[in-house]
Amino acid sequence: MYNDKVADIFLNIARILEINNANPFRIRAYRNAAHRLKTLTEDISEIAKRGELEQIPGIGKDLAYKIREYLDTGSIRYYEELKSKLPGEILDFLNIPGIGPRLAETLYYKLNITSINELEKKARNQQLRGVKGIKSKTEDNILRGIKLFREGRERYPLGYVLPYAEKIRQQLCEALGSTTISLAGSIRRRKTTVKDIDILVASDDPAKVVDVFLNLVPPAEILAKGSTKTSIITEQGYQIDLRVVSEDSYGAALCYFTGSKLHNIRIRELALKKGLKINEYGVYKDGHKIAGATETEVYDALGLAYIPPEIREDVGEIEAVLQNQIPTLVKPEDIKGDLHVHSKYSDGTGTIEEIAAQARALGLEWVAVCDHSKSLRIAKGLTEEDLRRKISDIRSFNDRSPDIKLLCGTEVDILPDGRLDYPDNILAELDFVIAAVHSAFKQDRTAMTERLVKAARHPLVHSIAHPTGRLFGEREAYDVDIDRIIETCSRHGTALEINAYPKRLDLDGPSCRLARKKGVRLTIGSDAHLVHQMNYLSLGVAAARRGWLIATDVLNTLSYNELRRFLQK
Repeated sequence: MYNDKVADIFLNIARILEINNANPFRIRAYRNAAHRLKTLTEDISEIAKRGELEQIPGIGKDLAYKIREYLDTGSIRYYEELKSKLPGEILDFLNIPGIGPRLAETLYYKLNITSINELEKKARNQQLRGVKGIKSKTEDNILRGIKLFREGRERYPLGYVLPYAEKIRQQLCEALGSTTISLAGSIRRRKTTVKDIDILVASDDPAKVVDVFLNLVPPAEILAKGSTKTSIITEQGYQIDLRVVSEDSYGAALCYFTGSKLHNIRIRELALKKGLKINEYGVYKDGHKIAGATETEVYDALGLAYIPPEIREDVGEIEAVLQNQIPTLVKPEDIKGDLHVHSKYSDGTGTIEEIAAQARALGLEWVAVCDHSKSLRIAKGLTEEDLRRKISDIRSFNDRSPDIKLLCGTEVDILPDGRLDYPDNILAELDFVIAAVHSAFKQDRTAMTERLVKAARHPLVHSIAHPTGRLFGEREAYDVDIDRIIETCSRHGTALEINAYPKRLDLDGPSCRLARKKGVRLTIGSDAHLVHQMNYLSLGVAAARRGWLIATDVLNTLSYNELRRFLQK
């Protein structure tokens, strides 16, 4: 997808304009456009082909022209002109989370630092402090920013890569007339971030598969090309590893290349104890192949039930299957609603009618419309008067809607002292209250934990949103005792959210598993600000599966009436 490439250019334009003290509205337009492009679930090249770029919120005639220019030429002339007037090192520094224009200029002009490696070395050796505006805390923040920057370059959020990878898989299926084609590796295990894309194909004509693949995905660079494995770097910067095996080895290869490495080690150990040998080609006994065509066949040969890919991490799944205790994990088809969607009332782009239409298209029964509260002005947080008008509008919609029902909710801010951003009498009028931290992220562990504990204890709070606050490549999780938050939620009957926005996927799998053990219910929210982002709900289900959750652990599996009764309790 080209979305990330153009979004990064727009973000860099905004940063350069900020250094140049340009019009704040112009800077904001580029930042907002970058954000919109990064959160699209469709490639902008496809949108451009339909002539619909200007239908993307925040993309006007000028920005649409620049997007088309990039798609046609691979660059944007305006950006190249801006870059030519700025030392490249400053732009590198601006791409590090936490480094703003003034600090970047200080690092380059006052400290003569010309590379990220040099910056990292000086920060580690405490050689930056002493210059005006740089303290020991600044050095710590720079080091954290560099770590986030490098992680963002090495791994990509699952939600951004998966649609692209799935599209390639489907195109291969169509071109080859085959269904024995699968994604493998970390993307199949639905890890929150992935390093590369693994694709496995069963065929007795590997050369044809490789030729079809290279025609479908023109490479920017070919790393390797052979009869069984081909690796390329795409124009978008992703590495794709294609492997071709015979039909009778497809299941064994899928097990092996799905991983994880630790899971595979345990499987090999188990095979050895049974006098078997297992590799990517099959399961062997006394030199004879006894299984390998399907994954189920492979697990059967080892005396194991099938283990879902999401939990193949050597975190107890082998022991669980041996004791016949593998849970029936929650499935996408179990989900009846989305518990976190933003609308035009705050910083979303969809009306309640448009949100309902998208829910209908996704086969959902209900949606909780949760807009920001009044303190978050940057996100057009609702005043109490606006919120009451929204309550009335949603009640009216439900009266006339025969199928889709909406819950009137709020994503209420948890203020730094733990108070909520609306008074209790307002919260009591709502169907669903999800409380979230959106400020003072650098509070110490004790203060942040107490802040969230206080919200979790509140009798009108149903769930805690994105509990650790992480944003991949942008912001680390804030320092919080998540075990204590889970314990508090368990005692007070408060749920915890699995936020399905690709850069969050928060809670993560291990924390979900602990929450389940403590009897805490989970909510899944797409956190959609554009209606098509409700598709992210499937990522939340994947995170739930990685946390070993079953349908009854997740409130989204309840019908509208069941959910209303549960929330009212």
